[in-house]
Amino acid sequence: MNSKLYIVSTPIGNYNDITLRALNILMETDFIICEEFKEAKRFLSHFKIEKELFSINEHNEEESSREVLKKLKEGKSGALISDCGTPLFSDPGKILVRMCIDAGIDIVPVPGANSLLAALVGSGFNLDKFYYAGWLSPKSEIRKKELSSLKSIRSLIVLMETPYRLKAILSDISKIFGPKTETVLAFELTLPAEKFLRGNVSEILKIAETKNLKGEFVLLVNNQK
Repeated sequence: MNSKLYIVSTPIGNYNDITLRALNILMETDFIICEEFKEAKRFLSHFKIEKELFSINEHNEEESSREVLKKLKEGKSGALISDCGTPLFSDPGKILVRMCIDAGIDIVPVPGANSLLAALVGSGFNLDKFYYAGWLSPKSEIRKKELSSLKSIRSLIVLMETPYRLKAILSDISKIFGPKTETVLAFELTLPAEKFLRGNVSEILKIAETKNLKGEFVLLVNNQK
């Protein structure tokens, strides 16, 4: 396990979703690169794993990536994890991966939990094609312009957003795509509160407002018709 960077997927909420391969890699690798120390320590302590930790986040990504690259060039192996799910999807790590590729260090993906795929397969929509739009702008006017552009894409559209902007993005979709637009809200995936809310966007917005829903989610907008 020398001079390799393992990109290790971790659970998105339910620790039982960790794979045997991921556990083996995390136990055998020389060090672990995480997003936030607090989240990583909580996760690793659950499995009784103690390793040297490096943090790569949006504030230190280039500097910390160089530090990690130096360790890898010494012949050591590292495992990159994010706070949850599959690393590099809206998470730091791209700079490190690019540096390792340029340095001839092997990149080894270790697949696992992913909120995107969990939401898709549980949605009931046709999955032959979909468009991953990811995270939209937190600024209202910019977000509305982005949604207006997405409206021209005839596909199943997948959106990510923070818990406290759920009602705002549902409201924007209702105004721009239309209140009858078929939508699925995949809420708190893999956790005890997990639910799939299916219906038109105005119905889901009403539920979100009535129940004051707050939690992690993936939003699927059916714009295939």
